[in-house]
Amino acid sequence: MTNPYAPFRPRFARVVTLVIAALIAAGTVALVVVLPQFYTRSVVLDLVGIALVGAFGVWFCWRQATVVAVPDEHGLFVRNLVYTRRLEWAEIVLVRFGEGRPWAQLDLADGDTLAVMGIQRADGEHARREAARLAALVTAHGPRED
Repeated sequence: MTNPYAPFRPRFARVVTLVIAALIAAGTVALVVVLPQFYTRSVVLDLVGIALVGAFGVWFCWRQATVVAVPDEHGLFVRNLVYTRRLEWAEIVLVRFGEGRPWAQLDLADGDTLAVMGIQRADGEHARREAARLAALVTAHGPRED
């Protein structure tokens, strides 16, 4: 049986973005090595610009590949593409993963919503199972009636 506290990670997007990151890195290195051979003038600033754009592309892909939601007994740590947030279970009201949603979404007690990019529609049935597992954790750890 699956560990209910196992991290939620995308599969398809992770593989794709890591491959793209490798291609960007290889292409950037190739440009930086080959480009100066075609010019008689100094292209140092061009090379720096190419390297910076390549580095940003690799960082962006790495960040996408490392999105995750990590549950524990106390709550859920969510690292998305841009935002990182730690939630207590009582803050999470509902998990949504209906048709048309690219990733799972949490409805929070304060009225806000938070995407959980660690569960992505592109992963098909695996993503549906993971969303159900997250919903079960929210239900199990939700507010208790005393």
